[in-house]
Formats: sequence, C-alpha cells, structure tokens
Amino acid sequence: MLDTLHIKNYALINELEIQFDKGLNMITGETGAGKSIIMGALSLILGNRAEGKHFFDPSKKCVIEGEFNIGAYQINSFFEQNDLDYANHTIIRREITPDGKSRAFVNDSPVTLAILKQLGEQLIDVHSQHATLQINTEEFQFLVVDSVAGSFSLKQSYKESYSAYKKAKRELEELKETVKKAAIELDYFQFQFDELDGVRLVAEEQGILEQQQRQLENAEDIKRALNAASHLLENEETAVLTQLKDVMTQIEGISSFLPESADLALRVKSTLIELKDVAAELVSLEEDTQLDEGTLLEINERLSLLYSLQKKHHVDSVEDLIQLRDDLEAKILAINSSDEQLERLEAEVVQKLEVALHNAKELSQARRLVLDTIANDVQKTLLNVGMPNAVLQIVLEPLKEGEMRESGIDTIQFLFSANKGQALQSIHRVASGGELSRVMLAIKSLVAKTSALPTIVFDEIDTGISGEVALRVGEVMENLAQNMQVIAISHLPQIASKGAAHFKVYKEDKADRTISNIVRLDQTGRVKEIAQMLSGANPTDAALEHAELLLRG
Repeated sequence: MLDTLHIKNYALINELEIQFDKGLNMITGETGAGKSIIMGALSLILGNRAEGKHFFDPSKKCVIEGEFNIGAYQINSFFEQNDLDYANHTIIRREITPDGKSRAFVNDSPVTLAILKQLGEQLIDVHSQHATLQINTEEFQFLVVDSVAGSFSLKQSYKESYSAYKKAKRELEELKETVKKAAIELDYFQFQFDELDGVRLVAEEQGILEQQQRQLENAEDIKRALNAASHLLENEETAVLTQLKDVMTQIEGISSFLPESADLALRVKSTLIELKDVAAELVSLEEDTQLDEGTLLEINERLSLLYSLQKKHHVDSVEDLIQLRDDLEAKILAINSSDEQLERLEAEVVQKLEVALHNAKELSQARRLVLDTIANDVQKTLLNVGMPNAVLQIVLEPLKEGEMRESGIDTIQFLFSANKGQALQSIHRVASGGELSRVMLAIKSLVAKTSALPTIVFDEIDTGISGEVALRVGEVMENLAQNMQVIAISHLPQIASKGAAHFKVYKEDKADRTISNIVRLDQTGRVKEIAQMLSGANPTDAALEHAELLLRG
C-alpha cells in the first residue's frame, strides 16, 4: 500500500505530504483545485514521463517521493533481478531539475524509467474511464480469469514449456535450413578438401623448401666461396694456417726469455686448432654442395603448387591451408552426420510439444472451472450498482488442434449485455463509459478477493452516474477496500461519504501566488465538505443533515 506521498515544487504545489489510510481514501475538491496535479505527481513515481516543465519555483528541482508497504506483494525477485535493495517499506523518489533532467531512485539506488514503470505497475493500479478500454483485451481478460482461478503457477509452467518448445522448434528449422544449404555446398566442400588433402600438406614445409631452393639456385656461388675460403686458410703460400704456425713458432722461441709470452703461444695454438676444424668443415660443405637441377625443379614445382593454393584460397601460409582443410573436413562430417542431429532435434521438439500441450490443457481446465463463478459474481455486483439486467458471459474457444499461443490453447472473449433483449456482444461494443466503469469496478472487486492486488486508484470513474447508483458504487468501493488500499477521486457525495479517510484538495492565495493544498478532514470537516458537494458553497441545514446521514451509512 501507499503509506505516504510527498510532493515538493510541483505545479501549484510548493510542498505537501499525504499520509494515506490502508482502506478507502477519498479525495474531493472543486474542479481545478489540484486533484489532477496530485495524480500527475503520483504518475511520475510510477515511471511516466514528465510532460513539460511543471515547477512551483522554476529555479529549484521538483521532488516526488512515495513510501510503500510492499511486504504482502511477494516481489522480492524483481528487486533481485534488477540489483536493488529490498525493503518491506520501500521508498521511490523522482527528481526533475529545472533544465528538464530526470532521475529516479528506489531505496536510494538509481534506476531507469523503464524499471521504475515495471515496479510501479506492481504497486499501483490506476483506474480511470480511459483504463476501461483494457477490459476488452485478451491479456486483461486472461489475467482476471487466472487471478480468480489461482492458476498463475500453471500459467508460468505453461509459458516456460511453451517457450522451450518454440526454442527447440526454431533450432530445428534453422538446422533444416542449414542442412539444405549445406547439401548444395557438399560437393564443392568435398572437391576443395580432396584437393588440399591430396597435396599432403606439412607444417613449416614452405620455409624449408624455400631455403633449399635458395641453396640450389646459388650452388655455384656457394661452392666457389667455400673453396676460396678453404684455399685462403690452407693452400696459399701465405695461407692463414701457415702464417699462424710461424706466429706460434716465433712466440715459443722467446718464451724462455719472456715467460708471460707462453700464454700467448697457447692462445695462438688454440686458434690454429679451431681454424683447422673450420678449414675441414669448409671442404666438407663444398663437397656436399651439389648442382642438382632435378631436385631444384621438384622444389620449384612444389613451391609453385603451394603458392597457387594460397592465392586460390586467399591465405598466407601452408599452416592456413592446413586449417582450411581441417575446417572443410569438419563441415563435411557435420553435413554427413546432420541426419542424426535432425532426428535428435525432431524428437526433442515432439517431447517439448507434448509437455507444453499437457500444461496448456491443465491451464485451460483450471480457467474453465471459474468462468461461471466470475460471471455470476460480476452480475451480482452490477445488480447492486444499478444494472439489474446486465449479463456477462465469458467464452473460451479452443484453438485449432495442436495450435498454441503464449496465452494458452484458447481464445477468450467477454460478452456483455446491459439491457433486456440486447444480444450479447464484445463488451466494448455495447457498454457506455459509465457502464464500463461499473463493470471494471465489479471485476476488480472480485479479483481483490483472490489476489493481493496493489493499491488501486479510481480517478473520477463515477462520471455518468448519480443518486442511488452512486451510493451503491460507493458501497462496492468500501467492500473492495477491505482487501486492498483504495484511493478514489470523486465528485459525488454518495461515494465520498464511504471513505475511511477523506482528503480535500483546495486552492489558496498567498502573497502573489496561488497554491494547491490538501488536508485530511475530521468528522466536522467531512460533514461540511459533503454538504457542499450536495448543495453548494453555502450548504443548507438540510444538506448538512443529509451529509451526516450519508456518513452514518
């Protein structure tokens, strides 16, 4: 329920706070006094967009804050899903700055308007004459039936199974389409794979072949360079090795006179040994280097093939070709094994369809059991509010065999007749605005008996009724308030007299400003207000007496 509504710097309101009763709260006041302003402020914390700039003081921000007692609503999961702190007493705040920027908070955590709206819909049901249009929607009609039937768990089970069936069916259709396309491509994939597989690709092969190619193409230069290097080391008259031997002999000759030269002699000797090994390896390399035109031709052909395949498939290396070959092989295997996958998915679709149909039938049966109860209960209430000949019939028609919707396996229609001899038709076609308001009131009264409905706000739905009918409508609201909090804005004294709490909205002039204010009326104030609603600003004694009579019920 809405415990407190605090409004600051909004339209004609400087600052006010309303503490609502848990039962029936009546709000009255002259036309233009500010009742619509209060409704507008309330709509802001329910997630509606701020239309234009409505500031009492344009230099300050507007703040609307509502404190709700939500302990009975079982909406903890909503807070968890949206990462919000849950509290039985939850505070919603909306701030609008002078430059038009809007911020919203739930228990001091910032939220988007979308989240605020989702939460607001679970806390307050605003019912106006315009809201009666929803009575003809399947969504609302199923909501009414499911509320009375207590079938929300069945509905949730069905929706989950239906969603699982639709998902499996979608996957099956996608696989069939993939298989169909793949079958067309199979021959092409197989051709590409056979071509790559037949080449016997080896990782790092290209680099090795390119190195061998360079050696064979330059074999003459390699042999010439190796031979020249070997000759310089050993075969020239001034060969490096010969000269090193002379160097070593000269140093050894003085080692007896200069002991520290002995170490130098050893170092020259070590260098001489190393260079002899180098000379031997140069000779070996020169002998191993062959001018093999046949091998070079084979390497060139192999590299040409690898380059051609890379260009054809738009890749840069043999490793990429190997990856492509493996991918093609996987695609071919997947296509060849698709029949097995199709069979598995087809069986899964059948199984999920059976579960969804079973749940849908259970839901349908639960709904059908309460159709007469709903119709009879609504008709009794309508009898009490001045519609003695009203008839409501709820029709559930099964869809075609095997056909399902998110709502189940039935269509629903509320058929209505307000007068004797009038054929039953869709309710919005035959009911006037005032009649629709009373029908909606009767339906909400029934649903309130079976569900923990949020606070309901009736915004002048008493338009078009008067006298005894208005009195009966007030009684229905009074009964409805036994199960939920009701806030009603009314112009009718018969309805206003039924409130457990009565608030009067009024305007007053202060200095150079007109402001709207609200006050909770005591018993004396209620008598005066209702008397004024009966006979005008200066109520007669008869009006005051009538007002007291209405308040005594």
